[in-house]
Amino acid sequence: MSNLLKESKSGWENITDESKTVICKFSDEYIEFLNKSKTEREIVANATEIAKQNGFKEINEYSELHPGDKVYYVNRGKNLYMAVIGNKDIEEGINIIGAHADSPRLDLKPSPLYEQKELAYFNTHYYGGIKKYQWTTIPLAIHGVIVKPSGEKIQVSIGENENEPVFVITDLLPHLGREQAQKKLSEAIEGENLDLLIGSIPDSEEDKKCKEKVKKNIMKILNQKYGITEEDFASSELEVVPAFKARTLGLDESMVAGYGQDDKVCVYASLRAILEVQNPERTAICLFSDKEEIGSMGNTGMQSNVFDTFVSELLNKLMVNRPNLLDKVFCNSRMLSADVDAAVDPLYASVSDPTNDGVLGHGISINKYTGSGGKYNASDANAEYVALIRRIFNENNIKYQFSELGKVDAGGGGTIAYILANKGVDVIDCGVPVLSMHSPYEVTSKTDIYNGYNAYKAFFNN
Repeated sequence: MSNLLKESKSGWENITDESKTVICKFSDEYIEFLNKSKTEREIVANATEIAKQNGFKEINEYSELHPGDKVYYVNRGKNLYMAVIGNKDIEEGINIIGAHADSPRLDLKPSPLYEQKELAYFNTHYYGGIKKYQWTTIPLAIHGVIVKPSGEKIQVSIGENENEPVFVITDLLPHLGREQAQKKLSEAIEGENLDLLIGSIPDSEEDKKCKEKVKKNIMKILNQKYGITEEDFASSELEVVPAFKARTLGLDESMVAGYGQDDKVCVYASLRAILEVQNPERTAICLFSDKEEIGSMGNTGMQSNVFDTFVSELLNKLMVNRPNLLDKVFCNSRMLSADVDAAVDPLYASVSDPTNDGVLGHGISINKYTGSGGKYNASDANAEYVALIRRIFNENNIKYQFSELGKVDAGGGGTIAYILANKGVDVIDCGVPVLSMHSPYEVTSKTDIYNGYNAYKAFFNN
């Protein structure tokens, strides 16, 4: 009766030196991907290139699809859907793993450039749930695109290389911050003050009419570098992200610290998993969505119909489509909503349930439901599906733990799980636990990252 009680152990316990080497090598490759993929557009571009190198072809290259074929589709540069066609009739359902490519950040406003006291700034609007004070006085970079009315698209990345400038959001010195220190953390830094300091040299040209010479000089620099005018900011997507690199964390090198691991760690683990899927029984689909951090709205968010269109196109090219088949496929399908989970932080243990929250290093976290309070806005997986996932993971020696997002009334959160559940898909949240989630420098365990990859691979092949 030794297995009567549940036991949770660190994934580092009793592993061989060979296994540790494999885990650390996988995490090194993940860190490299993370440093190249700070925005949703960069994730999709880099993942698409990796997919093509591993035999995936754009879906429009196929007139017909057959078992074993590998296809992908990119939606507006911000979504990627990848599929490996299975041997079974697709009406029996598909295996889906869905992660999201966006992360909390700052976005430049449509008219961002202004000058005050001979300092030039970019005006920003924060994206997703952030603690605003965490974004001050750290090195920041600008990534994104500027699109001209002609259709010309200009790629922008400033602040990542050592020979490039970085940017910063200033904060009060303690000597003048007494009043600020009396405010709530959520109010001490106002959203309208999260503005990026970008320059201080006035334009040298004699122009008595120009009252904003630093702003003019900044526009001259941008015009010389990118050929843009101030009006072109209106049709841009420029994101402000931490400029520092993802790194190995800890004297024992057991963890990864980096920006955007929510949810790029699950993106990478599921990407690597589907690359290794060969001739599955059930069609396997890996998807990277956008806008999850702000409600999954818009035509690149999971609430759009673009994913339905992709699956419908699979049915068309399999030559099996008919009325209502898409609905039947979804009702017979299974999904892992691959989104990160909050690991218990011993320094802030009062908000956690010690018997129901995930622990860093103890394996991938399974959340039967998310939501807040009384499971409000949650997708609550049924017991039969939870049992199936347990069986798959047990049979494949996956280290996993069941988790909730803190104490019942302490907070809560949501994922894309409910959106697919609304289509009839069996869905459960299953992701890597994270410390300091939504901060500019999140922390994960290398053994959890590798367990996530193995968990997703086992799911695809079941």
